[in-house]
Amino acid sequence: FMDEHPEFDALFAEAMDRVEALAGDSFVSEFDWGRFNRVIDVGGSKGAKSAAILKRHPHLHAVVVDRAQAIEGAPTYWAERGEAECLSRMRFEAGDILASVPAAVDDRDVYLLSAVLHGFDDSTSIDALSTVAAAAAKARATIVLLESVMPSSKPDLTAATFDMQMFMGTKGGERTMDEWGRLFTRSGVVLEEVVGLASFAKMLVLHPKLP
Repeated sequence: FMDEHPEFDALFAEAMDRVEALAGDSFVSEFDWGRFNRVIDVGGSKGAKSAAILKRHPHLHAVVVDRAQAIEGAPTYWAERGEAECLSRMRFEAGDILASVPAAVDDRDVYLLSAVLHGFDDSTSIDALSTVAAAAAKARATIVLLESVMPSSKPDLTAATFDMQMFMGTKGGERTMDEWGRLFTRSGVVLEEVVGLASFAKMLVLHPKLP
């Protein structure tokens, strides 16, 4: 759809950039990334979130998975910013979250989806999260969503503004915890932890549901 409508693609990218900026970098310090070996950054664009994590954890590697046009030029982008060491531990792979993502090799892999699902309606979100759950299931890998969680009542101005922006620019929107929970149930994942951040976002830590 977005390949056929570049104006939608640009609007969606702008919305994602604003979310990335407001999410800040507390996600790096408020969660124990050090217990993993590899970050699989799904929908990670040029890999800004992965780069921030890798800088803090020198043993980590990352694979950034996104549409071909989103990752195009990413290695050059980081090289020009003097991030050769970080770049040496990152690779980029074209992929489609609605089709397939790299399979986890063991439970030291962690999938990161930052501000991805709020751009999708419920049905597409379930398809996307189910794809990731299937890739994570055999190895019992962890899945981390970095997303806004709307209050169940009386949302603050920031949350309401982003919800309206997503409604106008995409088929998605911000969700309450109950709404996230219904998505998780239908996607074959279990919520194990909610990590609050020094921003409007939260980290929703998931695992594939055992058979």
